[in-house]
Amino acid sequence: MQINENLIRSVVEQVLSEVRGKQAVASSSAAPSSAASNSATTSSLAMGRFGLFSNADDAVRSARTAFEQLRERPIADRKKIIDHIRRISIENCVELGTMEMEETKIGRLEHKIAKLKTLGERTPGVEFLKTECFSGDYGLAVIEHAPFGVIGAITPVTHSLPTITGNAVSMIAGGNAVVVNPHPSGRKVAAEGVRRFNQAIHADLGIDNLISLICEPTLETAQQLFKHRSVALICVTGGPAVARAALNSGKRAVVAGPGNPPVVVDETADLDHAARCIIQGAAYDNNLLCIAEKEVFVVGSVFDAMMSAMERAGAVRLIASEIDRLTQAALQVVGEGADKHYGAKKELLGQDAVKLAAAAGRTIDPKVELVFGETTSDHPFVQTEQMMPFVPFVRCRDFDEAVRLAQQAEHGYRHTSIIHSRNVRNMTKMGRLMDTTLFVKNGPCMASLGLGGEGYLSFSIAGPTGEGVTTPLTFTRERRCSLIEDLHVLGGISHL
Repeated sequence: MQINENLIRSVVEQVLSEVRGKQAVASSSAAPSSAASNSATTSSLAMGRFGLFSNADDAVRSARTAFEQLRERPIADRKKIIDHIRRISIENCVELGTMEMEETKIGRLEHKIAKLKTLGERTPGVEFLKTECFSGDYGLAVIEHAPFGVIGAITPVTHSLPTITGNAVSMIAGGNAVVVNPHPSGRKVAAEGVRRFNQAIHADLGIDNLISLICEPTLETAQQLFKHRSVALICVTGGPAVARAALNSGKRAVVAGPGNPPVVVDETADLDHAARCIIQGAAYDNNLLCIAEKEVFVVGSVFDAMMSAMERAGAVRLIASEIDRLTQAALQVVGEGADKHYGAKKELLGQDAVKLAAAAGRTIDPKVELVFGETTSDHPFVQTEQMMPFVPFVRCRDFDEAVRLAQQAEHGYRHTSIIHSRNVRNMTKMGRLMDTTLFVKNGPCMASLGLGGEGYLSFSIAGPTGEGVTTPLTFTRERRCSLIEDLHVLGGISHL
């Protein structure tokens, strides 16, 4: 994918030089590190300014005030606000991406930076809004899209500030204010980003707290958002538990739930291209993306050739005993009863491939981005959204078996599925059977979000509630204004 490769090349040197420069300053002046300074700055600010709050009630109340101010402003002012968010996300992507990496300690630094920059550049804004008109003998009807008001948002640790950035652009484009309950492990960078956004908005337009954030988020503060009478809509990006809570809240909800995207490779595929795409998608930010390639089902006649293609493309193959050791180190049984399942251990979630290989008892080049190996279809790595750069490959009898096993592994989330094939009928058959929100053919997973493919970008993909890749229109209510018998000038009206 050209956009990411160019971006990574352009930012890595910048990251290293800035980090070294900050370390030199710290060494000479005994000043705290950049991330520590940002954290201290955020924590020292008085609560209630620039979007930072200690409790849900104050955050919602202030966001409501900001919304009432915004709805008195023209759409041109929404664009000004969004331009500030875009500018800060792009100009500060290195600093804020580094801060997120230092705080969460998962993923890859260059991709943390890339996500902020790309979301700042490509998230759709007010230009996505549209008005429809119908005219005829009975007059004129205008369909407009109005805001909900205050939106309550839950954001994940995997993309803490990027998710806030993308959601804020879309939600404000629709005319809303938002209150964020971030994941606790990403709350500091979330607060710093929100502070910067609000400071710029307030300085330019005099509106504060349009993006509000609960600085010490908990399950209780999330529930308070779900139940608050002034929250008109909920937007959740997260795992099964928080998705269920949002759906049971009694409010309208936009839910970007879990995924476990399968890949099918048939006998007609360009295997070398498929290998490059699988590595690019599955290794991006160490497989933290919910749309990323998690498991691969390969038709048996080309299975061994596909494994060789993966090695030629730079991935490292683990043998069965190494996969067993990695499974023990990386996965654990969580939950009880019907909710009992495998989950990733925190120690290896989102870590580099070199750490996974070490856990498997293997030493590999630190530059390797992905490890892989053959497993059975019922292996925990196949059935679990593991979020780490190891991809299991399953040998299948034929295409039909590959798709059947892919359906089972996807668990009915209807999130994302991927195929590598030159057979259009196979593409069609899999697309109909999987019925996923995103269906990628002959490309890496992120192409489905317009990164190397067509379309617009968002990090909230609402599968359970059906909105798909969210846009400003997702966060609006449709309103119809009708004028009866007038303003249609092409025909006669009997009473005139």
